[in-house]
Amino acid sequence: AKLRDRLSIPIVFDRDLGGYRIETQINREELPGLWFSHDEALALITIQNMLDQLEPGLLGPKLKPLQKRLDELLGSKGIDVQTLTQRVRLVHAGKRRLHIKSFELAAKATLERHQIKVHHFNRQNGQTSERTLSPQQLVHYRENWYLDAWCHLKNELRSFSVDALSQCEILPTQAKEMDPDQIRKVMQSGYGIFGGHASEWAKLKFNSERSRWVVNEQWHPEQRGTLNQDGTYQLEVPYADERELLGDILKFGADVEVLAPQALRTKILKLLHASAALYTQS
Repeated sequence: AKLRDRLSIPIVFDRDLGGYRIETQINREELPGLWFSHDEALALITIQNMLDQLEPGLLGPKLKPLQKRLDELLGSKGIDVQTLTQRVRLVHAGKRRLHIKSFELAAKATLERHQIKVHHFNRQNGQTSERTLSPQQLVHYRENWYLDAWCHLKNELRSFSVDALSQCEILPTQAKEMDPDQIRKVMQSGYGIFGGHASEWAKLKFNSERSRWVVNEQWHPEQRGTLNQDGTYQLEVPYADERELLGDILKFGADVEVLAPQALRTKILKLLHASAALYTQS
């Protein structure tokens, strides 16, 4: 049962033999301690290549021994692994440079449930502060990694960009445990990575040309969308912190109008005026 259930070795009961045997009729390949079907091996190496592109040097070195065996296994089946890597490509935009060591320590502390001491650079005020964090989960969002953690300095749940963390040190102290439902409520109810308890709903109207793109986009799990008869698209999303939402609205320029709330509409108007002033100054 252990060989069959934990290692996926195809052991079957043979009534004619009066015992158990390894199934030889199905197409499976053997690795030390692991059994893979042809499709499973192909899927595994595809995932490995995608992970390596997602964050070069993050998992690649740890999977190299297994990857060599997989390369040989697929090669015996006439599959060129080099060709496979050329057919799967990820294009990165807006990805910030990540210190691998910081990520590895943050990930280790998260998985092993230990507190971590870090130096955090705040991009808003340009200041660096020392903090002790109880990691809760790692989040990959818009090409970058974030650490949702209980901040013992501020005594609240916050999200930290991993590329803004330095001088990381894992502490022997056990991490403070947070209820998963509470984490989702705090970190995912609002718009974007800033999260927070959603207190407002943004109502946006896209013109008929842009709506053909936006109608299939997910801005928030709880969003509400309506495709109007004239081809325009009305999108409503909840938010608590408007910073990321402002940027997402502005990138559409004249293709979108903020209908509500009035405070958000006013801020967009001010930003557009300030932007236009840069091009009207002599």
